[in-house]
Amino acid sequence: MLSMLISKLLLRLFGWRIEGSLCELDKCVFIVAPHTSNWDFVFAILVKWSLRVHVNFLGKSSLFRPPFGWWFRWMGGAPVDRSHPHGLVGQVVEKFQTRRRFRLSLAPEGTRKKAQYWKSGFYQIASGAGVPLQLVALDLRGKRFVFGQTITLSGEVATDMDVIRSFYAGLGVMGEGNTPVRLQSEVKPDGV
Repeated sequence: MLSMLISKLLLRLFGWRIEGSLCELDKCVFIVAPHTSNWDFVFAILVKWSLRVHVNFLGKSSLFRPPFGWWFRWMGGAPVDRSHPHGLVGQVVEKFQTRRRFRLSLAPEGTRKKAQYWKSGFYQIASGAGVPLQLVALDLRGKRFVFGQTITLSGEVATDMDVIRSFYAGLGVMGEGNTPVRLQSEVKPDGV
């Protein structure tokens, strides 16, 4: 309760507001974009605490060793073995299958720097686990966390990505310095 009050106060002091409704399902993937700063994590934690919800995030397994491993778990961290990156999706899908409640927050860009496309892991994880995606925008200019629609993936990547693109374009949060809302499979060989 104290963390909720402190978080709400800090968000208000920094001028941030929360818009929209958080997905209430026990299992889902939140994609939060754009991801441009380490501060994104700090504000996301404040939003999580102010809403009093348990949301998970991924972290390399070495973070979960003593002396601070307990803290990362308490914060909602889920350890993954990053030494085998091609097995990451399978590791996360297994977490969805073996836990009663797992609500995973991911930055689909996979980096704070501008890239040519989003990583497809969020799509593969949600598809493999059979869970919906909730679209979340981090509007730095307007200082808003916007919880958008929750979508069930159709398996038609282009169609699903059009829905995702429409949400972020409608909010105007993906500026020229951000990674375009597209997957590598949507990028033509010439990079366009």
